[in-house]
Amino acid sequence: MPAAYDTILASERRSKSRQAGLVSLVVAACIAAFAATGFFDARRFIEGGPAIAQLASEMFPPDFSRWQRWLKPLLDTLAMSIAGTAFAFVLSLPLAVFAARNTSPHPVVYHVARTLLAALRSVPELILGVLFVAAVGFGALPGVLALGFHSIGMVGKFFAEAIEHVDPKPIEAARASGATSFQVIAHAVLPQVLPQLADIAVYRWEYHFRASTVLGIVGAGGIGFELMGALRLIAYDQVSAILLSILACVIIVDAVGAALRKALK
Repeated sequence: MPAAYDTILASERRSKSRQAGLVSLVVAACIAAFAATGFFDARRFIEGGPAIAQLASEMFPPDFSRWQRWLKPLLDTLAMSIAGTAFAFVLSLPLAVFAARNTSPHPVVYHVARTLLAALRSVPELILGVLFVAAVGFGALPGVLALGFHSIGMVGKFFAEAIEHVDPKPIEAARASGATSFQVIAHAVLPQVLPQLADIAVYRWEYHFRASTVLGIVGAGGIGFELMGALRLIAYDQVSAILLSILACVIIVDAVGAALRKALK
């Protein structure tokens, strides 16, 4: 009995030692990253202080005189975020089925689907926005396509992970009863993961609204286009007003998203 107790204590000590080593490694990597990016260069912060103070003085008080011109771009940004989320959701779901080990019809299909999802999420929305603006022109459409295709990679991965963690018993029962692959997915897999998938979609919609404002800078429409125009004119008082407008919309979108998530539970 004492020998077994000593073995358990030794195992716990080794586990804690490994955890401490991992934490130390992560902390060291973070410190190295801060150092590599010049975060510890106090001189640069001190020299940049007057410029930051000057910029702040030019941004306040905010100038809301053009607020009526911002209403349609804000609505375009909202529409862009909703359309991008719906586009990503519709295409992510079948890809997620192929990218999940327990529902993929073949290992080759699994690896191809996983590679495709990785490729889509590896390209930032801004790069996709530039490409789609060049392809289909200015406006909200390239923003929807950029958000949608990037999010297919992200949302598809989350969906696939959720599908892989479902209870296998209903799947085995459905297959044992002679159900087709489509019937197994429709009746044994999706009912288990739909609340989680909806939750992920709502979170992604909240993210898309914030990302849509950035895509406007590259010509994808929305309030970001107005923000870029104010920056080019060095009208920092209008920049601060637009940023505050975006902040108000983000708060509203987050509140709506929280209510949707609560209703879907």
